[in-house]
Amino acid sequence: MLKPTEQERGPSPRARDHVCRGYRRRAEFVAHAQEFLAEGLAAGERVLYVAPGDEAALTGQLREDDRCGEGLDSGAVQVTSVDKTYRTGTVVDPAGQVERYAAATSEALAAGFTGLRVAADVTSLARTPAQVDAFARYEHLVDHYMAAHPMSAMCAYDVGELGGEVVAQLACMHPHASEGATPFHLHGHGRDGSTAALDGDLDLESRGLWPLALERAGLRASAGTIEIDATGLGFVDHRSLFALADYAERHAATVVLRTQLSTPARLVELLDLPGVRVERAA
Repeated sequence: MLKPTEQERGPSPRARDHVCRGYRRRAEFVAHAQEFLAEGLAAGERVLYVAPGDEAALTGQLREDDRCGEGLDSGAVQVTSVDKTYRTGTVVDPAGQVERYAAATSEALAAGFTGLRVAADVTSLARTPAQVDAFARYEHLVDHYMAAHPMSAMCAYDVGELGGEVVAQLACMHPHASEGATPFHLHGHGRDGSTAALDGDLDLESRGLWPLALERAGLRASAGTIEIDATGLGFVDHRSLFALADYAERHAATVVLRTQLSTPARLVELLDLPGVRVERAA
């Protein structure tokens, strides 16, 4: 079976509002952050730069870009050190962190900005297994907030320090990521009131990552069903459907997978998977 290209599938709604960026050189992160924040300034947003190091040095990094420099002078740009904000070894509180960004977004709107945009190097918050687990849960939770509110973020991770496997666990909770970072995306930018959205490919490469992402996303049923907008799904194998059926059984729910693919419905029928229903997306 041929897999559709990303162009054929079409991007998820507002897919660029929450981006995971893996980097290997510090200068690479800074350049991407400058561009991301400058886009926010052009849209009238308040922007926040969060990274490790001295705040004066971080401010200097942004001043290298004239657009960000103007924002610093006008007060539209804020800078904070991740080292100052979080203690070493901190395990993030997912719900509490979302609340903090929700408050910051409200403050930006009250000050006359169109929203809040954040570029953050959060490598230091994903160094231990406990940190990675909590931060992956946070990434999914905050994506649901961003889907409904004027906040956007670029979350950056040092691939050289954390490794590709760890970055994949975090990248798959974003609607968009660096090329090759993750084979799929399970995120909150769904359509038609769906519980979540699913893009990309669920294949052999996803074998260990997909069940882990499902568990961390904590998808909860409404009236007994968990509806997933899978219009951006390009491929799904039987192992991934078994994982979906297992999740449905453990949470006493029916998972409704809305996709443009015809294969999943045939597989679900052939394998007689309870708790999974496939519907053809419009």
